[in-house]
Amino acid sequence: MTPQVTPLVRPPRLAPGARVAVVAPSGPVPEERLQAGLDLLRGWDLDPVAAPHVLGRHGELGYLAGTDAQRAADLQDAWCDPSVAAVLCARGGYGAQRTVDLLDWTAMRAAGPKVLAGFSDITVLHQAFATRLGLVTLYGPAAAGVDFLKNARAQDHLRATLFEPESVRTITAVPPGGAALVPGRARGVTLGGCLSLLASDLGTPHARPGARGGLLLMEDVGESPYRLDRYLTQLLRTGWLDGVAGIALGSWARCGPYEEVRAVLADRLGGLGVPVVEEFGFGHGEGALTMPLGVRAELDAEVGTLTLDAPALS
Repeated sequence: MTPQVTPLVRPPRLAPGARVAVVAPSGPVPEERLQAGLDLLRGWDLDPVAAPHVLGRHGELGYLAGTDAQRAADLQDAWCDPSVAAVLCARGGYGAQRTVDLLDWTAMRAAGPKVLAGFSDITVLHQAFATRLGLVTLYGPAAAGVDFLKNARAQDHLRATLFEPESVRTITAVPPGGAALVPGRARGVTLGGCLSLLASDLGTPHARPGARGGLLLMEDVGESPYRLDRYLTQLLRTGWLDGVAGIALGSWARCGPYEEVRAVLADRLGGLGVPVVEEFGFGHGEGALTMPLGVRAELDAEVGTLTLDAPALS
């Protein structure tokens, strides 16, 4: 039987003046967006530093920010730098799967707990940081992401999570979302991320073995309903969803008409017999909330809340 999902170690919260590294483990980052993100972080009284290859681009594969070795080195060097309190991903895209196996987990574990934040393709790293480092991570806006740069709600929720995590112990779905696809309450430890990456990560050395006892957070972007069906069916067929306690669904931007997406979600998840809340407001949607992964919490599908037992960061 797949082991229960258990709580992870909470990294320290950030203090004014903290140094944060901005890295690009996946896709390339436009310079103007990087600079805007760095300026925003400076406005929070942080000391942001851009990793050497954040603006890099693979010579032949233009969807990658530099070579696999460069992207992995940027992430590892930032994480192992004792002056860095948090590592923020500049964007998602694609490429984390190609870097995760190049990381020295022994060295990164020795560097001690710190904050990792990012979403989308960074799901692969969230899973690896859980299984290899045992750390709570933040599934939240990218430091050079379009939504983050323009949306006050996304900025404010990430900032509160980083500096005053006790102020966001109860995360409330963004109106008008947060409806119960399947009503009820559930307790468990949060895990998850981008659905297509969760499915792609199955069976790899760093992936979580299953969602048993967990509160699963899922969202995606640009995937048609039949592809969402494929990913969910894969999770069901492999047994990865066996024993899941509850599910919170985020945004499904550019995945087709929502009524079609909703039909797939209800068909594939409704039979699990656990609470499911839809349109919670995290992921690729506008004003995305920051969702901690690896913390024990209670999900109330009927009122659209996720209440953490303890703040995401210590």
